[in-house]
Amino acid sequence: MRIILGILSALLGMLAGWSGLAALVVMLAGPDRDGGIAMGAFFDIGPIGGVAGLIAGIWLFVRFGLVRNATPQPAAETSDPAPRPAARLSLPFAIPVLLITAGLAWWGWYELIRSPYLSHGYMTLAIEFRLPAGMTLPDKEEDVHIEIEEATGYANAMLPANWRAHDGDRKAIIASTSLMYKTRHRVVSLTLPGIPTQSWPIDLPSDPDPTPGFSPWRIASEPSPAKIEMHFRLRADR
Repeated sequence: MRIILGILSALLGMLAGWSGLAALVVMLAGPDRDGGIAMGAFFDIGPIGGVAGLIAGIWLFVRFGLVRNATPQPAAETSDPAPRPAARLSLPFAIPVLLITAGLAWWGWYELIRSPYLSHGYMTLAIEFRLPAGMTLPDKEEDVHIEIEEATGYANAMLPANWRAHDGDRKAIIASTSLMYKTRHRVVSLTLPGIPTQSWPIDLPSDPDPTPGFSPWRIASEPSPAKIEMHFRLRADR
């Protein structure tokens, strides 16, 4: 158990030093458009922090991971040397190391084995909004704000050049966005000038297949006097 705990302590120190130094470099360097700074920080500078973290992890294990029992007092004076106190694991050190290792193992399983990403890769969600009769579209693209909530992240939908459309005598809005995560929580929201934000749940499985066509039209999940309708279609990008 001592050997296992010592290896875990060293590996955790290496991971913390590697990622910590790389994150510090990225933070000090500022915004990076093409990701070159982040790649260089992780692969070129990060190993320096990894070596330092490895040494620190070993030192912490030797310093705090092992404690020695108190030396028993001899009952009488003898010529034999006092026995060296036996070392044992320190529970206050071992428990956090094991908990952190378990958390990292779960995260690695989730990211690399279970994979939070869709089996089809990035998929395009085509969205169309149909306004009630008599309601006009905004003049500017900037006045249309469409947000997609997927898992715990948010993204803005893209409006094509022909985003202003119609369905008979009713005006419509065309947009699209990318889906990438396995989750059952997907919500699309639409905000127009002078109209409260309206939201619609996207009824898809956590790892969906492309849909054969558009879903039925539906109104927002919360009743609104605007009565804007939405439907969607999902297609694979590959």
